[in-house]
Formats: sequence, structure tokens, C-alpha cells
Amino acid sequence: MIVRKAEPKTLREAHEVVMDRRPPNNANPSVWLAFRLGNARLYKAIADVDRGHHHEALYWAGYEERQAGEISTELQTEGKPAD
Repeated sequence: MIVRKAEPKTLREAHEVVMDRRPPNNANPSVWLAFRLGNARLYKAIADVDRGHHHEALYWAGYEERQAGEISTELQTEGKPAD
């Protein structure tokens, strides 16, 4: 039986979710891309919920988007699809 945690409501809880689902360092770049894009979506949602950390959550969303962009560029350079 899989027990899902409630959706995060604070930036701190979002950070915990991100660390819990972090792939291993040697994971495929496409796994890392999906991880980074998911994190960006999570942080954007948190920015709307945890208004006390709105700007910090937006910073983290932007950071994750930049990381995803670097991975996507790397995949394109290698000729792999950036699904």
C-alpha cells in the first residue's frame, strides 16, 4: 500500500518533496529533465500558496527551469530527444 503525503503547502514542504524524489546522480539525463521540470511546476504552485515565501519560491522555479534548459540543450547536442 502506497501512502501519499498531502500536497505541500509551504516552501519548506516543497523542498522536502524535491529531496525525497531526487534521482541518483548517475540517472539518465531525461530523468533529470523530468525531475527539474516537475520541480519548477511545484515551486510555481507553492509561490501562489505560501505567500510569505512567494518571491523565494519563484526564484526556485526559475532555477529549476534554468537547470532543465541546460539538460535539454545537452540532450539536443547529443542528438537525443528532450521529452
